Amino acid sequence: MRDRREIYETDVPNRLDRLPWSGFHWLVICALGIAWILDGLEVTVVGSLSGALSESPMLHLTGSEVGAAASAYLIGAVGGALFFGWLTDRLGRKKLFTVTVLVYLVATIACGLSWNFWSFACFRLLTGAGIGGEYAAVNATIQELIPARRRGFTVLVFNGRLGLGAASGALGAYVVLDPAIMPPEIGWRAAFIIGGALGFIVLLLRQFLPESPRWLMTHGYPEEAEKVVTEIEARVERETGKPLPPVPPGMLTLRTDVHSWFRVGAKALVTTYRRQAWLGVTLMAAQAFCYNAVFFTYALVLTRFYQIASGNVGLFMLPFAIGNFLGPLVLGRLFDTIGRRIMITATYGVSGVLMALTGWMFAMGWLDAVQQTIAWTIIFFVASAAASSAYLTVGESFPLEVRAIAIALFYAFGTGVGGVAGPMLFGVLIDTGSRVSIFYGYLLGGVLMVIAAVVAGYLAANAERRPLEEVAPPLSAVER
Repeated sequence: MRDRREIYETDVPNRLDRLPWSGFHWLVICALGIAWILDGLEVTVVGSLSGALSESPMLHLTGSEVGAAASAYLIGAVGGALFFGWLTDRLGRKKLFTVTVLVYLVATIACGLSWNFWSFACFRLLTGAGIGGEYAAVNATIQELIPARRRGFTVLVFNGRLGLGAASGALGAYVVLDPAIMPPEIGWRAAFIIGGALGFIVLLLRQFLPESPRWLMTHGYPEEAEKVVTEIEARVERETGKPLPPVPPGMLTLRTDVHSWFRVGAKALVTTYRRQAWLGVTLMAAQAFCYNAVFFTYALVLTRFYQIASGNVGLFMLPFAIGNFLGPLVLGRLFDTIGRRIMITATYGVSGVLMALTGWMFAMGWLDAVQQTIAWTIIFFVASAAASSAYLTVGESFPLEVRAIAIALFYAFGTGVGGVAGPMLFGVLIDTGSRVSIFYGYLLGGVLMVIAAVVAGYLAANAERRPLEEVAPPLSAVER
């Protein structure tokens, strides 16, 4: 109970971490994970539609404009992540879910109604703001609700769902761009409008999710945290039909008189958690450059260097996207068994070397369109696990009170430096028509991934199977 100094003892983390897997956890995965499918769809659909956007009699985008529109989406994602990430730590995880999804679905539908480059870029920026806001709240919540023993695998597969969305976007683009089904000018518009309409499913599912008890207990709402955990326990026990395991010993002592930890948390990021901050920046920037540069511009490579019809680009993007989902699914458990540091270092290093090698083979003209696609599928099978581990690492490395804004900050920096620069750079390189110029872009991406691997080897923590509060003690924790 609270004393006059407003100190509170709780076992909420132990109670959550000892829960057996149940339908409740599947609900968390599905309700939150659909957003990542939508993000994957957003990333891939523009890449798959870039040929149609270039050929559109109304938009008629150049390669540089396609890259600029992709960068506008990422700029919006940076701004949305920072703004909504701050609100997520201040107001709670659940309150922001509806707002971010609404921003996404309205802006995406508006993309399908664009009339020129500037309107398209503006709506893409707003779409990115909605998705960027999702990154902070969703990644923070899933780590706080999933038991520690499954956290690594779950977060990797969760973020790997971007691959499912990418596959859906690639397949959907192939369908809507088929002239036998609908005119191309209507097809690319329909792709955006349908994607936005899917956002309504997210709104429905999230009505059944509770607020994060960990957020409640560290922001001055201990009674509410106890109530939510009790409801979750009753639900899990009902779903499994078995008594719950005993609660492990150990209590966490917290202050309950502080509702906003932003100023204290900002100071902690550059002092107590300086090493974790350098690691987060490096991992996020490297994966963002590689992912966004390749995903947003691969369709232009196919159409301009391999003479693939814009309507068939989706078929080439499909295996590429599926490989992105299978990577975390196959490799994810190793992050909970072999360990974080080894697996992060290995996945970043291998994907970086393969990226540089494939770029060299492309420059030499040794690959046809199918072989190029197979090579990228293999690379991003590994790189997708690496990219997902960046979000896992940032979410685990910082205190509960500033987890969402920390994720937002490093996502924003990585996306702003790596993600925004990548599509713009590759758009310019593709417009040169030189394979060698594009190779230098791939080489840069590979070098960044290898550098990130080296940094992870020195700085990554062995956070596997450990409670979040043990990896990064809450700012509100009190020693007694």
